[in-house]
Amino acid sequence: MLTRSLVLICSLLLVTACKNISRESDSTDLNKVMAPKGMIWVANKTFIQGAKANDFYAMEREKPGHKVTVDGFYIDETEVTNAQFNVFVEATGYKTVAERPIDWEVMKKSLPLGIQKPHDSLLQPGSLIFNKNINKVATMGDYSQWWIWKIGANWKHPEGPESNIDGKDAYPVVHVAFKDALAYCKWANRRLPTEAEWEAAAQGTRTNQIYTWGDNPKDLNSRANTWQGVFPVKNESKDGFAFIAPIKSYEPNSIGIYDMLGNVWELTSDLYNEGYYKTLDVSKPIINPKGAAKSFNPFNPYQTEYIIKGGSFLCHASYCASFRISAKMGFSFDSGSDHVGFRTVVTKAMLAAKSQRN
Repeated sequence: MLTRSLVLICSLLLVTACKNISRESDSTDLNKVMAPKGMIWVANKTFIQGAKANDFYAMEREKPGHKVTVDGFYIDETEVTNAQFNVFVEATGYKTVAERPIDWEVMKKSLPLGIQKPHDSLLQPGSLIFNKNINKVATMGDYSQWWIWKIGANWKHPEGPESNIDGKDAYPVVHVAFKDALAYCKWANRRLPTEAEWEAAAQGTRTNQIYTWGDNPKDLNSRANTWQGVFPVKNESKDGFAFIAPIKSYEPNSIGIYDMLGNVWELTSDLYNEGYYKTLDVSKPIINPKGAAKSFNPFNPYQTEYIIKGGSFLCHASYCASFRISAKMGFSFDSGSDHVGFRTVVTKAMLAAKSQRN
């Protein structure tokens, strides 16, 4: 998604650990594990991952829809919040990617050959933010028109150094890169969900629905924080929020999970590969899939990208319609933005292992 944004700086800057999953035993010991506070149990299930047959907006990268079986796991009932991330930072002293100095020698390895080093004044820590002042666009094919590389933007200063998160403890943390999410996971004894686990959780008690509430698109404004009006120049805020919203601002899905569609995109542990689904043997359910072995995005071939799910406050039917369970995009592993966050998962086996260590 963000190679062009990196080339913006160069020509604006560009915008595994938690992945090893095995089938769990349903032994008595594991069933005695206490549910972590703030997490929801997703029972083992078989469901349709990817495009649904009646989904008008389904894209080629979501096809074909296919049966998947995942073992049970716990998932955060909300995205990780500013307050939760702050506890992690206070405990560890961690600095996010957006707060660290930029190393051009490392950065250029992810860029096309021949890109010249930008002026040092541009190679400063920061992150991508949505341009709220845009009033017209030349073409919808050039998303660099509504993205700005903001020096000083990070999770504590989401709109730049002049902004802060005072009073926003209950908002999803943003401007976190994949690396930052992994660091939080390690500290919390969690991991990122696979794409299949994320979709299983989003389906709730169902197995083949387009949205977290069912198949009716008319419920979108009352059930998710997305864009209304003309994207990206006019937001009518019919859902109650012009941009990012606090967690639990909308009803949860059928098993009590909040905000899996809209508000902020959510990181997963699967590599993004544009044609991966088309390589699968869909004649039988795929057990606990971990995604593609290699990242591939023809529009960003030089970057390793991971799958993000759920769409954000910027999603609109006229542009990406990513407020659907099967929707996905690729996101560079070393970058963040103001509309990408994450939630974590943990298995009973992980909890039992931690208990034994303690």
